[in-house]
Amino acid sequence: MPHQSQEPAGTSSIPVVALVGRSGSGKTTLLEKLIRELKRRGYRLAAVKHHHHSDLVLDQPGKDSWRFAHAGADHVVIAGPHRVIDIRTFEEEATLAQTIGAIRGVDLILIEGFKQADVPKIEVSLNRPESDLITPPDGLVAIVADRRFGLDVPQLDLDDVVGLADTIEARFLR
Repeated sequence: MPHQSQEPAGTSSIPVVALVGRSGSGKTTLLEKLIRELKRRGYRLAAVKHHHHSDLVLDQPGKDSWRFAHAGADHVVIAGPHRVIDIRTFEEEATLAQTIGAIRGVDLILIEGFKQADVPKIEVSLNRPESDLITPPDGLVAIVADRRFGLDVPQLDLDDVVGLADTIEARFLR
């Protein structure tokens, strides 16, 4: 499938779309449903969650990977029969390009967060006035909300996952 480059400079040609919105707006639930719908359509997907806290811990104290990182390894990889977990350490917060730079073999990268990144965005808005949108209109692919806004972008209801998948498919996957 042909791709349009929609991600930060320096990354591959895989299209990137970020779901953004205020805390509690339903981003995670919507992304989970969107992944299921796009997978049903046969697409290969990567999902990235931007975590704001510096205490992000994936492995457990005492486990081998934790011990390697605690000993000073900047990059730890855990490889199993059906899954590889890649843990990298950075001196400062990783950029979006650093975060997604190693992703390969997918048709689309879906991101929750990274609201400041220069990528197309779908804003999820629940019980918010138009003035509370966090994305400028020219950066919006769509708005998923419980109301309509006076903007010329596709606007979908919170439960219209099929319509959102259609919008993403038409713009990024055809």
